[in-house]
Amino acid sequence: MTSTTPLPEIGCYGLAGHSASPRDLVTEVRRAEELGIGSVLLSERFNVKDAGVLSGAAVAASESIGVATAATNHNTRHPLVTATMATTLHRMSGGRFALGLGRGFDMLFDVMGLPRVTEAQLRDVIGIYRRLWHGEAVAGHEGPAGSFPYLSQDSSFDEDIPVLLMAMGERTLRFAGAVADGVVLHTFFSDETLERSVALVRAGAEEAGRDPASVRVWSVLATVPDDLPEELRLKKLVGRLATYLQGYGDLLVRLNGWDPEALRRFREDPLVATFPGAFDAIATPEQLAHVADLLPDEWLAAAATGTAADCAATALRQLDLGADSVVLHGATPDELEPVLTAYRDIRPAGRFDGLARNPGWIR
Repeated sequence: MTSTTPLPEIGCYGLAGHSASPRDLVTEVRRAEELGIGSVLLSERFNVKDAGVLSGAAVAASESIGVATAATNHNTRHPLVTATMATTLHRMSGGRFALGLGRGFDMLFDVMGLPRVTEAQLRDVIGIYRRLWHGEAVAGHEGPAGSFPYLSQDSSFDEDIPVLLMAMGERTLRFAGAVADGVVLHTFFSDETLERSVALVRAGAEEAGRDPASVRVWSVLATVPDDLPEELRLKKLVGRLATYLQGYGDLLVRLNGWDPEALRRFREDPLVATFPGAFDAIATPEQLAHVADLLPDEWLAAAATGTAADCAATALRQLDLGADSVVLHGATPDELEPVLTAYRDIRPAGRFDGLARNPGWIR
């Protein structure tokens, strides 16, 4: 098996975490494609990580890799603007693009003066997108996503563009299974939480009268091999988990069945309580080492660590637990190369034949 054997079941993030150099994405996407990575997912931050711009760069820099926003928010753009962005990327990529949406953060939308995202809004706006992509005009629309007198792209359109939803909580997982073509889970899920999350997505699809196997489920696995410098390992593992705990620690701890007292101790630590930003962005190695002592080993174990072979085995286990695909999160393609080499050594022959290159489709 050559080093360029395509791996449609494996994805990575472009510009993982914080970046001041968005142009680096072009090199990353080309390298990911060279290594056979199946998809690149692109998160959005309101600085230099605009989802539309990054997606355009990714599809222009590549020939075969799948590209998805993971995620943007429907409430930050007019539905016609988002639908147009997706149609443009769909055609520009030759059908490799998936529109990934997420609920975002209520507090951020509050200070931006935007409405908080609800499931009703998402269901409504996804319906609008799909109608526009298939050449329909949307007239006199009054719904949770807004009031739109008249929306239209082109009556000749008949574009099959998949929609991904980012999902974490039980209710959102069921909802995603009911309305989305693919679902992207969250980082730092235990094995039990991953299995349960996949089952909830499948149940939501079945309850909606859909084929549960038709919804592509992506696990997201923090991948931090031992061959990285220690300072970088701390940032990618401890810094990333600590940042999530800052934002929605209660939910992550509850989903995993972790000890809430450990979360309380983490939050009440003087460094954590007064820290002025995201740990994975601005913390020093010394601060991250201190935070590492606050986090239970069980929490940090919900990631791929150790040798490249250890990381590869953990990635395959995500697929054995029910996920259709796995995003190796937080590492650049170059950092992932040894893991991918080890993964190919244990990859089951024929198991992923026919898996779509578009990250939003199964076939």
